[in-house]
Amino acid sequence: MIKVNNLRKVYRTGSIAVEALKDVTLTIGKGEFVAVMGPSGSGKSTFMNLLGLLDSPSEGSYWLEGRQVSALDTNELARLRNQKLGFVFQAFNLIPALSALKNVELPMLYAGVKPEERRRRASFALERVGLGERLQHRPNELSGGQNQRVAIARAIVNSPAVIMADEPTGALDTKTGEEIMGIFKELHQEGTTIVLVTHEPDIARHAKRILRFKDGLLISDEEVPEHASAAEVSYEP
Repeated sequence: MIKVNNLRKVYRTGSIAVEALKDVTLTIGKGEFVAVMGPSGSGKSTFMNLLGLLDSPSEGSYWLEGRQVSALDTNELARLRNQKLGFVFQAFNLIPALSALKNVELPMLYAGVKPEERRRRASFALERVGLGERLQHRPNELSGGQNQRVAIARAIVNSPAVIMADEPTGALDTKTGEEIMGIFKELHQEGTTIVLVTHEPDIARHAKRILRFKDGLLISDEEVPEHASAAEVSYEP
């Protein structure tokens, strides 16, 4: 599903160069559930931005579903991002003036899907995340957990190949965070590939594999033990 080879990212400001990611090589298979961990400045967000086609590598190559995407132009990247990737963010990134239904319809609007089909698919996606009775509610009429469910519905409405989740429980209480992780686990069980950035061991333990970054380097790539505790996944080599 995802393959990166010697991926490197350097940010330059005048004469100053910061190497945010250093020669990362790995493969993520179809249907995997992968957590990405590391302290602030470790490179995990840069890695996620590259996988999500929100940024381009300075060096190295990236294949998504067998297609090399690291050299595509801006328009091709935007089209591929809309077709193949779904995004869930800590801040939800919903449009306040739009209903839950209209927020979920947005990726299909950009893809040129007809109005009736947009409404049908958006309604179904909201039903899947338990918000079938909240279609017309705006973000300020929903709880944080409900807004994140809307965001997940928006991420899955185009049936993406991969869901990219960046600290999806960071703004939620523990109980609500566990409920949201329950949705991700269901999606994973249905065969969806999930890449999730988190600094919380309680959240990472739901994944099946953990990538740990430090100082721009991938320092470990480990399977998560069945029924792992938070303590078991918090170790940093």
